[in-house]
Amino acid sequence: MFVQLHATLALLAVLHYVAAAPTPLDLPDFDINVGVGETTDEEPKALSQEDITSKLVRPALFSRAVYCSSGAVEDWKCGESCDALPNVKVLTAGGDDGLIPNFFVAHDVDQNQIVVAHQGTNPKNLLSDLNDLKFNQVDANRTVLPTAGDDVKMHDGFADTQERTADIVLSTVKSALKSTGSKKILVTGHSLGAAIASIDAMMLKTKLDSDIDLTAVVFGLPRVGNQAWADLVDSTLGDSFTHVTNQDDPVPRVPPQFLQFQHPSNEVHITAVDSSGKIATAQLCPGQENSNCAAGNSILDASVTNHRGPYFNNISMGNKFCTA
Repeated sequence: MFVQLHATLALLAVLHYVAAAPTPLDLPDFDINVGVGETTDEEPKALSQEDITSKLVRPALFSRAVYCSSGAVEDWKCGESCDALPNVKVLTAGGDDGLIPNFFVAHDVDQNQIVVAHQGTNPKNLLSDLNDLKFNQVDANRTVLPTAGDDVKMHDGFADTQERTADIVLSTVKSALKSTGSKKILVTGHSLGAAIASIDAMMLKTKLDSDIDLTAVVFGLPRVGNQAWADLVDSTLGDSFTHVTNQDDPVPRVPPQFLQFQHPSNEVHITAVDSSGKIATAQLCPGQENSNCAAGNSILDASVTNHRGPYFNNISMGNKFCTA
């Protein structure tokens, strides 16, 4: 992801004023057009510390845990995240920390919910970076997303990466729901893992029984698809989908909106984190691409540190935070 960040920042510098073009410009190398999707400047609303604790901390702990090795995850001995969530039974874990980023499906016994988590990019792994470097848009895979129309276009690399684990995730979740009697699913991930988790959430929502309560909370989400994709997420998941952005993190700004990529609604934007890394000030951002939130950030102020964290409760993401 960090190799991709530098490439993207350079691209943005070169193409910055293309976004102001009066008509779409064809970019055959990217298989997309230049244009701008929906935006809003509606005033955000403050998010309480209680909401951060009750709705965001647990998903963030799972998103951090999945960065650790499959062995550590299977034994649930991954350091602070595993210690904070002691009553978790891992049902499957895999990935090669590269073309198949690490993932797991687990039963969170205390919440009686099934958890699906996907790892973000390991910056030390070139194969993993290559998943992110593609900017091509492709048709949605109808096997994965049966409700997607012909107008839904998705980031090539993200779609391909999600498809590599789609079957095992779906089958394990189905089996887990049956064996545990749970009716709840949490899907989460950070960075590239957030993109995969977003597609997983859509897949599970459309393929499982309607009485299953699915929640998706993702962190540092890059743009996954076009306007039609964002609208499909909104109509399918609604308020059960939340994407958390942290201050001047540049990843939510890529791929660029002017290359016809678009975020769905329900952004929570962290505006500040105190020096301890524990207390965050955050706001709910109405609509898609709210200019008062991540969409309004200047690329000149981009902070890769904000992408890693801390987000809140001193939770930062990445392999280096695995202590076991």
